[in-house]
Amino acid sequence: MTLWGNRMSAPPAEDMMAFTASLSFDKRLAASDVEGSMAHVRGLHKAGIVDSLELQELLDALQRAGDELASGVFEFQPGDEDIHTAIERRVRELAGTAGAKLHTGRSRNDQVATALRLYARDQLALVANLVLELQRTIERKARDAGQAYLPGYTHMQRAQPVTLAHYLLAHGWALARDVDRLLATLERLDVSPLGAGALAGSSLPLVPDEVAAELGMAKRFENSLDAVSDRDFVAEALFDIALVGIHLSRLGEEFVVFSTEEFGFVRLDDAWSTGSSMLPQKKNPDVAELARGKAGRLVGNLVGVLTTLKGLPLSYNRDLQEDKEPLFDAIDQVSLALVAMEGMLATAVFDTERMQLAADSPMLAAVELAEWLVGRGVPFRDAHATVGSLVRESLERHVPLAELLEAHPSFGSEALSLLEPGSTLRRRRTPGGPGPDAVALQLDSFGRQLGSDAERLAKWRR
Repeated sequence: MTLWGNRMSAPPAEDMMAFTASLSFDKRLAASDVEGSMAHVRGLHKAGIVDSLELQELLDALQRAGDELASGVFEFQPGDEDIHTAIERRVRELAGTAGAKLHTGRSRNDQVATALRLYARDQLALVANLVLELQRTIERKARDAGQAYLPGYTHMQRAQPVTLAHYLLAHGWALARDVDRLLATLERLDVSPLGAGALAGSSLPLVPDEVAAELGMAKRFENSLDAVSDRDFVAEALFDIALVGIHLSRLGEEFVVFSTEEFGFVRLDDAWSTGSSMLPQKKNPDVAELARGKAGRLVGNLVGVLTTLKGLPLSYNRDLQEDKEPLFDAIDQVSLALVAMEGMLATAVFDTERMQLAADSPMLAAVELAEWLVGRGVPFRDAHATVGSLVRESLERHVPLAELLEAHPSFGSEALSLLEPGSTLRRRRTPGGPGPDAVALQLDSFGRQLGSDAERLAKWRR
């Protein structure tokens, strides 16, 4: 018997139930539903709706149902539409008359919204922690890199040398923004919908503020219509996760390219690579490729939920059942990707000699040569034109750039020091750049950021 079966003159059609039931995927909300139900019945007790004996019977029954679900011995019945119905049915079996009071003053609308917020709160904190773990590996690799350097690229063309530490920290700072977004989403979703009912509250003397406190949530809802229909937090969570996925995809793309024989900048550990079913010589960067591929799936989850939400009138509509599978999938996939990418990066070995050989091309000193002229009073556009002409002449005539510089009246032998390996990096002075002093400061700043974010995250870890 469904919760609403007495309203109907006929049992639900099997095909209708097959289409509308959500138990197959919302079972993972079990612990959150039990937690929300326990807070609800404590609120009923404070409101004088259940007495102390009934309270204990309900709490005991909820605890047992939760334990059965956690251990895998919970027996589901054909009438269990979703995890919420299943738990209530089991509580009524265990607590008898008291069990029939569990749903007093509550609708599945505010019940589901609460359980999903509790679940998202826990899971987003776990995702943020995994991002921090990857950032810590990035920090360690950056510190170990010392003064090693490689070409920096724009348009996938060699542009200027950058230190390996600076390159790694670029990814680290992008991930720091991800952590900040996840923490901001956690702050906004920390609202209890319990007490909103189906859409318009209740005539019973419920205590939503106290129930919110029981759940450890910052506050209760302000508007009951909004409380049961709001899935902004799901959309925000999916956006945050999609952007994490995009940042992992960018890192993955670079590792795919850098690990090719053509680049040879990095060697991936065998334990974090795969082979070919046909080609014996192959070692493939599948972790990096899948991280790149999963980004599309994460973006798809976000787009799917936004499309579901965009045309819904107030308040609750069954369409909102479609918020869960994308969220569950996004959390699963990004968690797996973060762990795998951390493992791949932690065990990767950089070929710093090959990196530096690529970065020591005289052509990568072009902007330094232009700025050298600027330091001697030449307008930058004129300096840019002079160096550009010398580069073109070097390439067209196959004459070493150093030879042309030495013979040029604006440069001479004094400028040749700019072509020495690593010299351009030593000249970089701007804060946040790849110069040695700036990178040392950046590493300290990044370490402080990790510590600060870990402290901010600690309040959400349970």
